[in-house]
Amino acid sequence: MFTVENHRLQTEQLFRGLDQDHQGSVDKQTILYRLQRAGIDHTHQLFTELFDQLTQLPEHARIDCALFAQLTEHHLKPLAKCLQGELIIPDFHSFCREIETIYHHTAQLQSGHIANYIPELAKADPTKFAVSLCTVDGQQFSIGDTNSGFCVQSICKPFIYNTALEQLGETKVHQHIGREPSGQAFNELTLNKKGLPHNPMINAGAIMAASLISADKGNADRLADMIGLWQRASGNLSGIGFSNATHVSELDPADRNYALGYFMRENQAFPPNTNLTQTLEFYFQCCSIELTTQALACSAATLANAGICPLTGQCVFAADTVKNCLSLMYSCGMYDFSGEWAFTIGLPAKSGVSGAIMVVIPDLLGLTIWSPPLDTLGNSVKGIHFCQQLLQTYAFHNYDSVLKYGDKRDPRRQQHGWQFNITLTLLDAASRGDLDEVLRLAAIGVDLSSADYDGRTALHLAAAEGHLPLVCYLIKQIDDIAPLDRWGNTPLDDAQRGRHSSIITLLSGSD
Repeated sequence: MFTVENHRLQTEQLFRGLDQDHQGSVDKQTILYRLQRAGIDHTHQLFTELFDQLTQLPEHARIDCALFAQLTEHHLKPLAKCLQGELIIPDFHSFCREIETIYHHTAQLQSGHIANYIPELAKADPTKFAVSLCTVDGQQFSIGDTNSGFCVQSICKPFIYNTALEQLGETKVHQHIGREPSGQAFNELTLNKKGLPHNPMINAGAIMAASLISADKGNADRLADMIGLWQRASGNLSGIGFSNATHVSELDPADRNYALGYFMRENQAFPPNTNLTQTLEFYFQCCSIELTTQALACSAATLANAGICPLTGQCVFAADTVKNCLSLMYSCGMYDFSGEWAFTIGLPAKSGVSGAIMVVIPDLLGLTIWSPPLDTLGNSVKGIHFCQQLLQTYAFHNYDSVLKYGDKRDPRRQQHGWQFNITLTLLDAASRGDLDEVLRLAAIGVDLSSADYDGRTALHLAAAEGHLPLVCYLIKQIDDIAPLDRWGNTPLDDAQRGRHSSIITLLSGSD
């Protein structure tokens, strides 16, 4: 239950976690640093006001507890989740370091060819490579060429399908579109036994879904609606637009898509009175919507979050719509690689020939990888490799839980083993002398005197390795500076073995 007293106590507790030096005040960079480590920035609507207020403060202003309470009055609860490690990925900084490692390893790949059947896509820079992610709590991370825009191409298909479902409902939509993998190329001139496109993730199915959307409107209004949808799904991040050059370029090599349209019309698959030319034009426009990896990652996170945008809290799609969409992305979203993808990666995804892959990890995060060179099946070479490496490290496959995760890691907070894992993180930071990491752990409430199975504490390891600043900090924070490990050794014993004279003096109480 909320009470003024509980609010005051929680505010003071959070402030003490930030005021590690017990000075009675902190600078604004301390707060910004903690938010950054948690993956939160000014684009998160819950924190926009706080970021604005901090920005308006003088550069070297000191924030005491009273001012901290004033700054955080309207968003104390979400701030507490950040500072106390209660977001979906508690140790977001360490997780992002792993993402960076995979990114740099993947960046070394040089294979693949840029799609050249659309002239504008052929102009893409083959060296461009970017990765962005956004969790269901709005934690964001990006690395690489994340400011470069690209056209969504086939990644528009899940959003066209979702829009059709939202407007007409599942029954009506699937009177015109099947739900099975085609087993053939994404642009194959084929229909299922009912004379319908096999699913909405291939060209024929996406064209059909486009015909169902706002049929009473002109294409200018329909396109504006779709761009507005992308803006809501991405949390209104910058970088969303429309590439007219790509749209014009799409029209020249469009014979196959026109053939698909006429083939479906011949089989009476379209709703009555469908304007085929207008439908195809609208589909090409949807493919030419342009965004960045950050915006696409947030859009994927909206799908991961059952249709609610993590950055704004706005409901973009109904949960049932998202469930249907993710089911088809899982089985049909990766062109002719869909079966292999479901087997090895086991996550809903959609790729596009501009070199992007959008991946959804339900209830956790959305991920986008963009690199223009493609493999023979039309998927980004680096995008596929990045996901393969990611799934070797983390238990994200849909069925990894069957194996109880094996040797893979899960960055989410686990009901059991969290304290053990966070203790190991603390001890690792202490052994490396990483004072910033220890400060972060203290801020989220980690017990700095906690020990591993052998009774080794952070003070033991910092003393053994000669990390004087960290030892100075720890002895001010813990009550017992002479804990015994399983062999009966204290931190002073470790310092003496290492001949770290300054630490020996501190721990022995000598002048």
